[in-house]
Amino acid sequence: MTQVYKALLLASVMIGIAVLAVFDIVPEEFAQWAPLALLAIFPTAWMGSHRKCEVAQ
Repeated sequence: MTQVYKALLLASVMIGIAVLAVFDIVPEEFAQWAPLALLAIFPTAWMGSHRKCEVAQ
């Protein structure tokens, strides 16, 4: 999965949680902390990969 796809997936999950909070499916407190938690759980989506090249074996 490329870096762009990871970032788009993370953003779509954040937007989905916000939409669910608007319709009261997800509690407001959870929706407030969800973006921070997602960034902590999936740091490669926003920090990027530290490898300069991929080595195929």
